[in-house]
Amino acid sequence: MGKCYPGEDDLAIARAVLMYLSVGNMRDANFLLGEVKQQVEAKKLEFPQTDLIYFISYLLQTLQRDAYPLFSMLRSSYKQSIDREPAFNEWLDDIGEVFYGVQRRNPLQGMFGDIFKMM
Repeated sequence: MGKCYPGEDDLAIARAVLMYLSVGNMRDANFLLGEVKQQVEAKKLEFPQTDLIYFISYLLQTLQRDAYPLFSMLRSSYKQSIDREPAFNEWLDDIGEVFYGVQRRNPLQGMFGDIFKMM
């Protein structure tokens, strides 16, 4: 955490956890978050208490159940925090696909998809 820019410790933690989750590895994501908390306490540092950290904690709990509506609600409730890092939404789409079987939206379904339908 000492290697991050000031105020970005939560981003580093969230990146690592979301990367594990995006490939379906909940065990290591939980382990990582617990290990970071332990090391922070051992060094007598303050663990970041930000909306992004709350989101990650709630996300880990939500993924342990079959609760896709709660997953969607978390994404919308914490949208501002998630939007701090462009890759987070991509990883969350991957997580939705891996844990809930939600198919990603086809990029051609937008404007270009409409054009192709008219042809």
